[in-house]
Amino acid sequence: MTDILILTHVDYCPPGHLATVLEAQQLDFTVLRADLGELDGYDLDRPLAVAVMGGPMSVNDPLPWIAAEVAALRHFIHRDIPIIGHCLGGQLIARALGANVHRMPYTEAGWQPLVRRDTASPSPWLAHLPSEFPVFQWHGDTFALPAGAEWLLSSPWCPNQGFAWGNKVLALQGHPEVTTEIVELWLRDWSHLLDETQASQQGLNQMLADLPSRVAALNWVAEGLYRHWLNLAFGEPAIACAG
Repeated sequence: MTDILILTHVDYCPPGHLATVLEAQQLDFTVLRADLGELDGYDLDRPLAVAVMGGPMSVNDPLPWIAAEVAALRHFIHRDIPIIGHCLGGQLIARALGANVHRMPYTEAGWQPLVRRDTASPSPWLAHLPSEFPVFQWHGDTFALPAGAEWLLSSPWCPNQGFAWGNKVLALQGHPEVTTEIVELWLRDWSHLLDETQASQQGLNQMLADLPSRVAALNWVAEGLYRHWLNLAFGEPAIACAG
């Protein structure tokens, strides 16, 4: 076992660029499939940093492993270790903190502009970011803000795009972890679920346009988030600054 734990929920929502960052810094990590029961018997007191990835299911689905994962996240939160959640992962963190997760009347998909909402008291999670920047989205559920949370981000179609809770928990609605390969995979295998006549969804060509440069910019966004997450766990500088 290692000191960094990554929870995944389906094979086509992997750690993505997070794994690339950790491998570049020669940091070992353990990936568990929560949906396959791989959290069962895992030592919840072992990890010093936890990342929770996405998935197509809803936090509200009656799946026994969801309750088990929420309980594990509550344990990690109680231990006060750094946790970062991506899409479903952010929703699971919100549920662990007692917040509602609900279905939206539409799906938000594509490259959507996020606006920072931490202007009065800038968050260290977002210290590297401008006031507005794009992040790739694909979700039909969203979270409410837990009691005591700091509202960090919004988009035109989803007011609660991100929050911090305490000093060490970050929940995101979008997918900063995606790579070119992940976006292409999703759009190849699951584009039939999209409806570009909805204003909240970009068309396939819009999502794929200039994809390498868009992903490279998103990698920079993700690296700053992961740098802060790792620095909280292991002290600064845990990883080298992004170029």
